[in-house]
Amino acid sequence: MLKELLKDKNLSMYRLSQLTGIPYSTISDICSGQTDIVNCSAGTVYKIANVLSISMEELIESENKEYRSSFETFKSNVCHRVKDLGDIDFLLNVLENDEIHILYTKRWYPEAFYLLAMVDYLSRENEIPICTKYNNIRSQKLSKPIYPAGVIVTSEVLKSDEPLKKAEKKAIPEFLRFNIVESEVRNIA
Repeated sequence: MLKELLKDKNLSMYRLSQLTGIPYSTISDICSGQTDIVNCSAGTVYKIANVLSISMEELIESENKEYRSSFETFKSNVCHRVKDLGDIDFLLNVLENDEIHILYTKRWYPEAFYLLAMVDYLSRENEIPICTKYNNIRSQKLSKPIYPAGVIVTSEVLKSDEPLKKAEKKAIPEFLRFNIVESEVRNIA
């Protein structure tokens, strides 16, 4: 975080503003989180990074408050949570913590859709009415299908779309609705 970097360099926001020529209000907005450094011009990022003697990438990464794992890792973690908690406790946990909206608000659409698909699938499997709170999200889907990594590799090795088509035929409907090709959420290692 920029505040911590400034503290480490024994610089105030005002001094950074003087050294970079960037308005104090902009520096203040970045430090307070009102402005995301990723939305700043390259020139602004460069000037700040230069004064702090770090690369632009390091500056941007320091401001990136959250780590986003790969989609494959996310899927695996969700499936493990289902296995560890059981269907009902998993549903309660996800719905009580409003995880779907949190992911959707971050624009982490594949993760939000995957989690909603899992909630809908488990609801159907356990004969539980679907939570209508997410109907606005249910009306959307990813622009391109996401296939499991293994299916993509097989398709590339064989130089054929046949593995992709087979995977789509086996896909769980709740996932396919969002353009996520998923057929196995129970048998995980």
